[in-house]
Amino acid sequence: MSYEILQVFIFVVGALFGSFANVVIYRLPKKESVVFPRSHCYSCKTMIPFYFNIPIISWLFLRGHCRYCGTKISIRYFIVEVMMATLFTLAFQKFGLSITFYESLLFIFGLVVISMIDFDHYIIPNVFTYSGIIIVFLGSLINPDRTWQSSLLGILIGGGFLYFVSYLYYVLRKKVGLGGGDIKLIAWCGGLLGVMSVPFIIMCSSLVGSLVGITLMLKSKNGLNQKLAFGPYISLAALVYLFWGDVIIESYLQLFRI
Repeated sequence: MSYEILQVFIFVVGALFGSFANVVIYRLPKKESVVFPRSHCYSCKTMIPFYFNIPIISWLFLRGHCRYCGTKISIRYFIVEVMMATLFTLAFQKFGLSITFYESLLFIFGLVVISMIDFDHYIIPNVFTYSGIIIVFLGSLINPDRTWQSSLLGILIGGGFLYFVSYLYYVLRKKVGLGGGDIKLIAWCGGLLGVMSVPFIIMCSSLVGSLVGITLMLKSKNGLNQKLAFGPYISLAALVYLFWGDVIIESYLQLFRI
C-alpha cells in the first residue's frame, strides 16, 4: 500500500472514529449504552440505515437534516468527524505506523470526546482519564520512544501541580476552582507527552481559557461566577504540543543560546 493510499485509509478510519465519538459524546453523560440501540434520529426515533450514516458524507448529503422528520442535525456531528479524521491523519504523518502513533490515536479520541462533553455538561468522565493514565504508563514499558520513568514523572508533576493550584484556590476563595477531572486530564497529558509538556499545557490552556472566560464574563450577568469548561483548553494545548512540541522546545532553547 502506497503512502498516499495509507493516508486516505487513516483519514477514513478517523472519520469512523469521529462518528463513534459523536455517539459517546451524546450517550455517555446520560449513562446510556454507546453500542445499543444502533444509531437513530433522537427526534423521530427512526433507525438510520447505513447509507445515511456514512461519516462526513451523509451530513453533507442530507444538508444537516434528518431524512425522515426534517429535524436539524447539529453541525457539530460533521465538525467532530472532520476533526477526528484530520487529527488521525496528522498523527500518521508525524509518527508513522509506530507505537507512538497508536497511542496518539487513543489520546486524540479521548481529548475530542472529553472536550465536547465538558463543553456540554462541565464534567470530564473518569472512564477516559483513569484508563488513559493507565494505558500511557503501560505503553511506556514497551514504547522505545519514551521511558516509564519519564511517563510516571509526567503523571505526578502534571496532576500534582494542578492539584496544588486547585487546593490553593480553595483555601483562598473557599470554593472549588478546578475540578478533579482537569487534574486527572493533565496527568494523562503529562504521562504521554512528558514532564516538559506540563508547563506549556498549563500556560497555554490558562491563557486561552482566561481570554474566553473574560469574554464570557463581560457578556454574562454572572461575573466571576461564570462557569468555564477548562478541559477543552487543556486538550487544545495538549494537541498543539503533541504535533509541534519538538519545535516549541527547540524555539524555547534558542532563547538561551548564544
